[in-house]
Amino acid sequence: MRKGVLEYCILALISRQEVYASDIITHLKDAQLIVVEGTLYPLLTRLKNDNLLSYRWEESKSGPPRKYYNITQEGMNFLSELNEAWLELVDSINRISGKNIS
Repeated sequence: MRKGVLEYCILALISRQEVYASDIITHLKDAQLIVVEGTLYPLLTRLKNDNLLSYRWEESKSGPPRKYYNITQEGMNFLSELNEAWLELVDSINRISGKNIS
């Protein structure tokens, strides 16, 4: 379950702007979703292999080149599907738990 939520969060972050992997980790930690590089990099690779993300290399002034991630159109479509599924899931859980606001 957490893996699916992390994919959703990663795609949502990247859909806002191009990001470097350490930026993703910072945003996830700020949201109290503790993620380590050993978890993030395999997810990014899988999302890229599924054509949901792309990346570009940029030279760094201090250290090795950095890989910046972008979301593809296919990734945007998938993110839209995840948004709908998330809202349906939250609604279902709220109904079951008696916290339905509607």
